[in-house]
Amino acid sequence: MEIEVLVVPDCPNEKVAADRLRQALDEVGLREVGFTVRVVADQAEAERIAFTGSPTIWIGGCDPFAQAGREPGLACRVYRTPDGLAGAPGLDELRQALRAAAASG
Repeated sequence: MEIEVLVVPDCPNEKVAADRLRQALDEVGLREVGFTVRVVADQAEAERIAFTGSPTIWIGGCDPFAQAGREPGLACRVYRTPDGLAGAPGLDELRQALRAAAASG
């Protein structure tokens, strides 16, 4: 399973996203799975890869938290979580996304 955390330079939510992702991987039994952090540095790259904000977590090349109609760009991203708006996906949402990806192969 290939996982990337895509961020803009100096993203204030990079650490919390990476920490939650690591915790979710461990909790769903994917301790051996690692991930990379990739910096998206310019608008051209954001458009080329359909990057819709920082941080974005790709699991198997897909964004499980994608929102229809969101334009690519170098901006902060906001996630809806059970606790309200946040700068990174919630732990439960990450666990669900990882389980779904693992089940689909």
